[in-house]
Amino acid sequence: MEYSLLAYKLSLFHNLYPPPSIYTTHRTSQTLNPRSFFSFATMKAYLFSLAFLFCSLAQGLGTEGLGTTVEVFHVYSQHSPFRPSKTISWEDSVIQTLAKDQARVQFLSSLVAKKSVVPIASGRQIIQSPNYIVKAKVGTPPQTLLMAIDNSNDAAWIPCSGCVGCSSTVFNTVKSSTFKSLGCGAPQCKQVPNPICGGRKCTWNTTYGSSTILTNLAKDTIALSIDPVPSYAFGCIQKATGSSVPPQGLLGFGRGPLSFLSQSQNLYKSTFSYCLPSFRTLNFSGSLRLGPVGQPLRIKTTPLLKNPRRSSLYYVNLIGIRVGRKIVDIPRSALAFNPTTGAGTIFDSGTVFTRLVAPAYIAVRDEFRKRVGSAIVSSLGGFDTCYTGPIVAPTITFMFSGMNVTMPPENLLIHSTAGATSCLAMAAAPDNVNSVLNVIASMQQQNHRILFDEPNSRLGVARENCS
Repeated sequence: MEYSLLAYKLSLFHNLYPPPSIYTTHRTSQTLNPRSFFSFATMKAYLFSLAFLFCSLAQGLGTEGLGTTVEVFHVYSQHSPFRPSKTISWEDSVIQTLAKDQARVQFLSSLVAKKSVVPIASGRQIIQSPNYIVKAKVGTPPQTLLMAIDNSNDAAWIPCSGCVGCSSTVFNTVKSSTFKSLGCGAPQCKQVPNPICGGRKCTWNTTYGSSTILTNLAKDTIALSIDPVPSYAFGCIQKATGSSVPPQGLLGFGRGPLSFLSQSQNLYKSTFSYCLPSFRTLNFSGSLRLGPVGQPLRIKTTPLLKNPRRSSLYYVNLIGIRVGRKIVDIPRSALAFNPTTGAGTIFDSGTVFTRLVAPAYIAVRDEFRKRVGSAIVSSLGGFDTCYTGPIVAPTITFMFSGMNVTMPPENLLIHSTAGATSCLAMAAAPDNVNSVLNVIASMQQQNHRILFDEPNSRLGVARENCS
């Protein structure tokens, strides 16, 4: 067992940190390759790191529990294979993102209404948009997949070999010696929504955005760093329709039993944080930090609240909002946490622009306009507070129990490519029967370290430049 773990970690180490190439061989002579030249100091540093890894493993120290930082990048970044091939205008991209956001918030509202599976209903298309992806190693030997992360979902879904309707990049289950399908007797089968047990395998249908997914429950090794998580239970996608399924899979970081947080509990102690880069950053590279070690020591925190009807979501107690120096007048019911109705406030990585229930949004918007002054207000798509020309925007402070988080202008305004138009990057929650949820979205989280500390039941926010 120890030997196989060592071999697996060395394989991951080689994949994640390939050695610097110094020499290229031409026939019988060895010459320096100037295009891939690294100094001998670089090679010494690499060999030292490798030696340290050997020593730590040999001494039984390992890297478990020491904390891990994983690179995160935006799905549309220049490093992403999912970046659209055709360039679209800024206005069209804003309108498309708002449409996806509205559908995302409708989906989240349906979750708090205890709809585990959201069907595609007449006249209503539900599109979720996971915006950030990480590099995951799945199976033995490891196969690399770029998986979307979503902190409002639990189960992982991976397109598997033989999948009908999946992308060309799939997980080849035959090539993994540690892959195993799970039957209906497996305890994890009781944790999936509406399992189907007609045969030997545990199967379930679900929807994700405009897609319908048929999955078999399976388990295999998953690693986001050199520390593997063995026997990780996930949905092996067999059939997918629609275009909303993340092409290379999704990794759920919610609070439920099938999430990465729960299944890696022994390794990362149910603690993680991320720092999402600004949309204006060229490479869109951020980081996902796993485990309690290495998290910010000085960080403002607020208690996490539990909704037993929808335990996956990260609820917090939002008690007020300040625009500039003024605390705006918002009805208490617009912010109150109510597990029965699902009302309250959550932090979500899959929504781009913050959504507030109508009374809260109107109060914030009106005070924002007042503070900006007499500039002419226009609209763009779902944004109703846009300006042409420069403005001086006030700060907006979200006031939570035990912590205040002040948003600077870069977290509040979205600008056109030419910079001539800027809009307040917030909107009212969708007007439907479940519009009771305030969502603190990814743009307002950017360039902040967001800590999810489940053992201490707290969520933390600290400013950090991760662009």
